[in-house]
Amino acid sequence: MRLTVEFGGGLELLCQSIKIHHVDVNHKAGEEKLIMKDLLCWIRSNLIKERPEMFMKGDTVRPGVLVLVNDTDWELSGQLDTTLEENDVVVFISTLHGG
Repeated sequence: MRLTVEFGGGLELLCQSIKIHHVDVNHKAGEEKLIMKDLLCWIRSNLIKERPEMFMKGDTVRPGVLVLVNDTDWELSGQLDTTLEENDVVVFISTLHGG
């Protein structure tokens, strides 16, 4: 499944400072759909190049990371169970900044 994954608010530094990634992610074997939980595991294994603990805590994103799927907060669509579709845009923005 073709997706666009974007990082902002400093999270792009975990991905070699690349903000926008056009990726192909396969469904899990035996699954008919791709959900956010699957995408997060894929991102941890394939995009995050350093300090994955700054992006994820357990199976989800760390507190302070805003997640948008097609410009809609994932909290409105089921968070980890949000179903992804071909050409969706998933954005991760850190809301925590140093000062």
